[in-house]
Amino acid sequence: MALPNVVLPFGLRDVKLTPINADGTLDSANKQDLPAARVFKFKETEDFETLEGDDTTIASHGKGPLIEWELEGGGISFAAWRVMAGGTITNTGTTPAQSRKFSKKTTDARPYFQVEGQAISDSGGDFHGVVYRCKADGDLEAGNENGNFTLTKASGKGYGDLTTGELYDFVHNETVTPIA
Repeated sequence: MALPNVVLPFGLRDVKLTPINADGTLDSANKQDLPAARVFKFKETEDFETLEGDDTTIASHGKGPLIEWELEGGGISFAAWRVMAGGTITNTGTTPAQSRKFSKKTTDARPYFQVEGQAISDSGGDFHGVVYRCKADGDLEAGNENGNFTLTKASGKGYGDLTTGELYDFVHNETVTPIA
């Protein structure tokens, strides 16, 4: 059966965050799951400069497309948080007195990473959205409220792969394909 021209993604099955090394390559060995992924939204945007004169707009020129993205997940994964925020994770003690601590210093810069989300598709197979070279330059948020699970939220921009120029991809697979 051929892939249909219209994809009907539904829901959100998985979100993975992959750190990007200083040389621009993906650190696939440290890919992290966003637990209980609830939201992966992104939109393409671009700032434009206009030339106006003689009481009219003469021309408009874009400064290059960007992606604005948002993530939300349930619970908190220190490893996923570190991919977005930088910082360190320290494990101490032994059972039954183990402790894990996430620490962020003022000198820890937020790193670049890649986001990939997967949804099922009512038109068959699945649908993947990939945003390349993201940075959480918006808010990173986690909160505890009486009677509610902790939700983690993040927002930022995707700037595109420095080598290939890829900004984002949509992928419709005929057969469901987990995030690699």
